[in-house]
Amino acid sequence: MPQPLKIAVQKSGRLLDGSLALLKECGIKIDNGKNQLKANARNYPLEVYYLRNSDIPGYVHDGVADIAIIGQNTITEKDLDLEEILPLGFSKCRLSIAVPKEVEYTGDNWLNGKKIATSYPTSLRQFLDRKGIKADIHVISGSVEIAPNIGLADAICDLVSSGNTLFRNGLKEVEVMLKSEAALFARRDLPQEKQNLLDQLVFRLKSVQAAGNNKYLLMNAPNENVERIIEVLPGMKSPTVMPLAESGWSSIHTVISEDRFWEIIDQLKALGGQGILVIPIEKMIL
Repeated sequence: MPQPLKIAVQKSGRLLDGSLALLKECGIKIDNGKNQLKANARNYPLEVYYLRNSDIPGYVHDGVADIAIIGQNTITEKDLDLEEILPLGFSKCRLSIAVPKEVEYTGDNWLNGKKIATSYPTSLRQFLDRKGIKADIHVISGSVEIAPNIGLADAICDLVSSGNTLFRNGLKEVEVMLKSEAALFARRDLPQEKQNLLDQLVFRLKSVQAAGNNKYLLMNAPNENVERIIEVLPGMKSPTVMPLAESGWSSIHTVISEDRFWEIIDQLKALGGQGILVIPIEKMIL
């Protein structure tokens, strides 16, 4: 049996459910482990470590874990040399600077000489240095958004997703420092045996991602317009065209990006497309 691949995931918080759901979609069954440090997969050589979010980059860097599902912003903040293997498309957010709504923000030069409260001092310092801005960074953990209201800071630097928390605290977003999403990271120089396991896992992850981004499309169309419809469809290679029992009609099957479908639906209908079905794909092997 190969040595299991050790993956670190967030013990609790916004990344946990998405990480476990993604592994499940990859066909990996994990024994209950949310309330313990470690759990094993039953059908894949994988050990899952449930760790505090801020500790994960260090554990991977030091070789305690081999890989991790974690936000790109956390890796940036810890400033450790880990390899980003694959963005995963969930838990999207941004690290931004916000100021009170009544402030007339005139650009990043406004931050000169100001006090900025944050839980992300490394990322904030890098941003300020790039801009040539001198500001006082006040490091706090949790409830950063209340700092301007209690006179602790002139501005904040914090993660933003919907922006509702800023709105409730009388703040407005004025600078986006970086955009982030969950991603798969790995330590450098994995042993070949574990690299092989990682390659297999990435193959499964990409198959799940491809399925989520694409849909299976079926439609009926008059034969005289089949060639023109094929030219319109931006699907994979050549679509399948099969004759229907009714003379003069064919059934067209293809895979199409869901986003592109709405761009071309009117064209398909204008070319006589009927009975158009768009069906989810569970897995898609590229």
